[in-house]
Amino acid sequence: MVGRHLLLLLAMTLLLLFAPATNGLETEVANLHFYMHDVVDGPNATVTQVAPRQPLNFSASDTLAALFGLVYAIDDPLTVSPDRSSELVGRAQGMYAATSMGDEFSLLMMLTYSFITGSYNGSSFSVLGRNPIFKEVREMPIVGGTGIFRLARGYCLAQTHSSIRFNAVIRYNVTVLHY
Repeated sequence: MVGRHLLLLLAMTLLLLFAPATNGLETEVANLHFYMHDVVDGPNATVTQVAPRQPLNFSASDTLAALFGLVYAIDDPLTVSPDRSSELVGRAQGMYAATSMGDEFSLLMMLTYSFITGSYNGSSFSVLGRNPIFKEVREMPIVGGTGIFRLARGYCLAQTHSSIRFNAVIRYNVTVLHY
């Protein structure tokens, strides 16, 4: 009997030691919807290549593999609608890199989405994950945040709304859990 109580006490102690510390804060959920304008060329470009890739031996038919290793810095506007002149709600700032050589082209996204209006003004969340850009809907993880989004976790669903050459408007539906 004493052994059972000791085992139960040990189990409860371990649960308390490894339980997430939230200081009694309630988890809240924010659902956001916005558009990111990624402009690669022209006088109003929001993207610039920051690291050249090393030459690799690819044939002309290896177009996707030839992009492997390109790294870009971005500072894209976030708006309420696909029209770039619509209300600016924030910016997506960070980097993305071409990280695939196979059949499915993807980018590694390292971005912080910062907000400048409304109840999220001054807050941000960060995404770090794979973005297979030719899929209709891509899911990427939210790995943290600041302000209202402190201790954030969640996911974003990205969908290309329109694209001309490498310039794109991306629709984001985001679910953020925060305290």
